Amino acid sequence: MRHLLLVLFLLPTARLYAFSDVDKFSFAQIVYSGNWNPRPSGIRRLLWEVEKRTSIDTTHPVEVRLSDEEALRRSPLLYLTGDRALPTFSDLEVAHLRAHLQAGGLLFVDNSSTGSEAELGGAFDRSVRQLLRQLFPSRALEHVADDHVLYKSFYLLHTPVGRVAAAPFLEAIFDPADRRALVIYSQNDLGGAWARDSVGKWEYEVFPGGDQQREMAFRLGINLAMYTLCQDYKADQVHVPFILRRRKWQPLP
Repeated sequence: MRHLLLVLFLLPTARLYAFSDVDKFSFAQIVYSGNWNPRPSGIRRLLWEVEKRTSIDTTHPVEVRLSDEEALRRSPLLYLTGDRALPTFSDLEVAHLRAHLQAGGLLFVDNSSTGSEAELGGAFDRSVRQLLRQLFPSRALEHVADDHVLYKSFYLLHTPVGRVAAAPFLEAIFDPADRRALVIYSQNDLGGAWARDSVGKWEYEVFPGGDQQREMAFRLGINLAMYTLCQDYKADQVHVPFILRRRKWQPLP
């Protein structure tokens, strides 16, 4: 017994340390001039659900600007949303974003438009497509196939939905070398389905599917987090420090 206690006493105390925030998963939301955060509670609620339902440790969302190349490198998943036309980004900002995505990052774009602007081909949608043409002039957006790993990385899903069901598909730009998604685009306002206020009330109605559709929106967000971290669908390895070492993308020290 004394020998056992001695062994336990001599174990390195570093093993008792928890992961720091650097080792935890989050969304880095892109800040720009204009209404860059129309669903401020959405990402926070999704991250809460990710941590409760999976083995992914999360931390609060962060804000990044495309001009800050160093900040971009700290986040594998970038989130770009809006409810009106995006501003024109500079050539340098576009170059920073392109380099980050080619190094292993992922950009998720969420259309939060309402009213007439929510129609396909609205101002936000047109500006997103223009930005993506700047990013990758030789690569077109394409529909994400029904059997893509994104739809089965944690939950088995069939149709992507959000606050609305404007488009029964996601669009993506893929790396031609390995078919890794560089950009994923949703026109269904996922952030609106996730948004919940400080007293626990859902901020927006979800239609046409109500509560069941909201749940499907959360499941898609969780799948997105899982896909970002382990694209080869090895759910037993959802521990950020190990996964990041296996990817091309590496955080700054």
